[in-house]
Amino acid sequence: MDSYRISEFNPYTQSTTEEDKMLNEKTIIDLLKKAECDLPEDVESALESAFEKEQNKIGRIQLKNILDNIRYARENSVPLCQDTGILRFYVRMAKGTDQNEIRDIINRAVEKATEDIPLRPNSVDSLKRDNLGNIPEIEFELTTDKFIEITAFPKGAGAENMSALAMLTPADGLGGIKKFIIETVKKAGGNPCPPTIVGVGIGGLSDTAMKLAKRALLRKVGNPSPDRETADLERKLLEEINSLEIGPMGLGGNSTSLAVHIETAPCHTGSLPVAVNLQCWADRRATVRISDTN
Repeated sequence: MDSYRISEFNPYTQSTTEEDKMLNEKTIIDLLKKAECDLPEDVESALESAFEKEQNKIGRIQLKNILDNIRYARENSVPLCQDTGILRFYVRMAKGTDQNEIRDIINRAVEKATEDIPLRPNSVDSLKRDNLGNIPEIEFELTTDKFIEITAFPKGAGAENMSALAMLTPADGLGGIKKFIIETVKKAGGNPCPPTIVGVGIGGLSDTAMKLAKRALLRKVGNPSPDRETADLERKLLEEINSLEIGPMGLGGNSTSLAVHIETAPCHTGSLPVAVNLQCWADRRATVRISDTN
């Protein structure tokens, strides 16, 4: 990794040494600290806007508490939530980059970050329930770009547990899609710690739809789909979801969700998979880009 240097990243603690500009364990620890302790500007701005618009007294109190929590976490370098999540990384890299080396760096960094930040050791054996510490999930994407881009995306259980998949039929159409999404949010209630961001994946196979739903959450809040019809569907769904009056933390109000993000893929003529992946108000994510200096 000696030929790569950080070109885009606003780490939680700035450093100018040559070692800190390289892709190494410290880079990933700083990335995780940024994700865990400092909410992205677009999310905080959306929460502030929700506070200004919220009509419900209890809802306003909950939003104020959330905003105070965000500022406290940032100023004191502590995690935004006690559930520091399952640690998921999205890695975009040029063909020929050593995938195993990047995986090793991330794994070692996560082990150190668990103690240094600190992070709650959330990974357990799915059957025995034995605690395994923190085992990151890593999704790689090969590109023609001459840089490595790594996004840290911690995902808490409260929102993740509300995920849902429906294998609809083409006859269900747009009406069936909307009904499933609305019913999923309604059933989730206050469990995912609203205001939420609603990630939706439509198309592909069952696993494709769920991956799309989760990837939809990486989009900045307030950035609609580039497809006009999809963006219109996002807007209408958000209006309907907020009319449910589930409200902040499920205690009532018109701020149930901050955004609906939809990603689509082609699907079989006889299928219509739809997946919903909710994200809590703590929409934690941070990205670092390391450029090839050759």
